[in-house]
Amino acid sequence: MARVFVEEGESAKTADRTKLLELLDYCRDNKGNVKHVVVYRIDRFSRQQYDYIVLAAQLKKYGVTLKSATEPISDDSTGKLMEHILSAFAQFDNDVRSERTVAGMRAALESGQWTFGAPIGYRRKTEPSGKDIMEPDPRSAPLVKIAFELYATGLHTKSEVLRKITAMGLCARNGKKLTAQTFQELLRKSIYAGLISVRSWGIERVKGGFEPLVSEELFDRVQDVLEGRALAVTPHQHNHQDFPLRRFTICADCGLPITGSWSKGRAQRYAYYRCRNRNCLSVKVSKDHFEREFAEFLSGMRPRAEYVRLFREIVLDVWKRKQGDAKGVSGTIEQRIKEIEGKRQKLLEAHVYQKTLDPELYRSEDDRLTQDIALARMELHEAQIEQIDIEGVLGFAETVILDARRLWMEGTLDQRQRLQKALFPKGVTYSNQTGFGTTETSLFFRWLALVQEKKDGLASPTGFEPVLSA
Repeated sequence: MARVFVEEGESAKTADRTKLLELLDYCRDNKGNVKHVVVYRIDRFSRQQYDYIVLAAQLKKYGVTLKSATEPISDDSTGKLMEHILSAFAQFDNDVRSERTVAGMRAALESGQWTFGAPIGYRRKTEPSGKDIMEPDPRSAPLVKIAFELYATGLHTKSEVLRKITAMGLCARNGKKLTAQTFQELLRKSIYAGLISVRSWGIERVKGGFEPLVSEELFDRVQDVLEGRALAVTPHQHNHQDFPLRRFTICADCGLPITGSWSKGRAQRYAYYRCRNRNCLSVKVSKDHFEREFAEFLSGMRPRAEYVRLFREIVLDVWKRKQGDAKGVSGTIEQRIKEIEGKRQKLLEAHVYQKTLDPELYRSEDDRLTQDIALARMELHEAQIEQIDIEGVLGFAETVILDARRLWMEGTLDQRQRLQKALFPKGVTYSNQTGFGTTETSLFFRWLALVQEKKDGLASPTGFEPVLSA
């Protein structure tokens, strides 16, 4: 026997195996000196009939004959027939195993078990009973949730969200940065909402037996933004420079988004906004008239300057008070983080230097403390008030509110849409009879309504319409 090649842990389903490749190289380098390759069984050499035929033919080029230690194959006609029958049975057995594996995985998925590798944000864990489960990863799960929350607002592009969460520490399993494609796929995975979907197997939104990272409502909102079904101020393929109000405005009668298009006349082209429902005649307005009417609508939303000034004073007072409260809460949480990190350091010393903890107990306690630190840091992030120039922010807000018409008229497509979204988060309605209207103005206007109510003793802010300045 010239040499023994032993494969441990590599499947006979594929030809890309370390020892198999070494065997072929050895036979090629020692062509003429090696007469036979002896395997224990044909199915241990290859489980794919095509692969077996190719490998056997390749060995034959080197003057090598394949032999089985437990099966009757030889160079005569009967032996060759038996050789092909055995290789066919090996593939048949492999196919049956694959079908059983797929059937088992399908049944497990349909019962709510995730049978594939844990996606980013989750990790695998073996319970004391030996059962393998999937649970949120304390390091990456909060970041995945933040990514969904940011993108669901419609205020950020995918690249902006990816840049933010990458800076916060989210990365791929190999420690590398997430690519744009990987992040796109992450936002599409219903598993983060606790739902199992494998379309190739006909499995759609099966309730999973693991903790979701986001709510179904948040996940569906992200899908709407991705598909352009939800209002977003970020550039989208449906946006058109000539029609900044299309899809943002809703037909007051049928509830469908209003679209915009050019119509060709005899001598020139005409731009119109119209309802997408061709059977609805409530909206068909020329572009110039429609946008001029919207600009007047913005003028009508302008509040009195005295209320804006009062609002500014209230916000500054509340801001300063909350900053003081936040410092106290942040200090308490920071102290708790230091205490937990101290416990973790003592745990490490007990395991590494004092050797008083077994590895399993150390890993379990370290995971628990790591999770406690991650949760505490999330509390700290929520407690801390971002350091911003509040005076500058309020000044900019006043400019926007008091001069919205001019800003919209002079802005680019992106600037117009951002302003529209900021003032009317759920869009506006329109019909030829009633003109523009809205079911919900921005939070700024609702706060101004409360300011006005406190100052003038007016009725409930429900249905509040800002008053034209004198």
